[in-house]
Amino acid sequence: MYKRFWLALLALALLSPLGLIADGTAWGEWDGKELQSSLGFVPEGIEHFSQWQQALFPDYTVSIGRMALSQAAGYVFSAVVGSVLIYAISMLITKFMLRHKNKTVINE
Repeated sequence: MYKRFWLALLALALLSPLGLIADGTAWGEWDGKELQSSLGFVPEGIEHFSQWQQALFPDYTVSIGRMALSQAAGYVFSAVVGSVLIYAISMLITKFMLRHKNKTVINE
């Protein structure tokens, strides 16, 4: 089962550059200017947090040493890195919760 999960995730990562042929911006990737033009205002939280939040790979550009990857390769690389980070964080949270649950069961 895990093998199918990882193969499906890899397939989705490899398909991520399809967004390059779409018109406009991807859902959820709006900056303050785009929100201002479409909504007529910028939500307070976005305005506040946009000051200190920075993307790991801005505009999906990835440079390794002096070599810059193509935009499609940047999309795939970003998808893989994001998936691995989400998996790792999920595993850490799961371990923490199981450890906490085991301590609670032992102490009862």
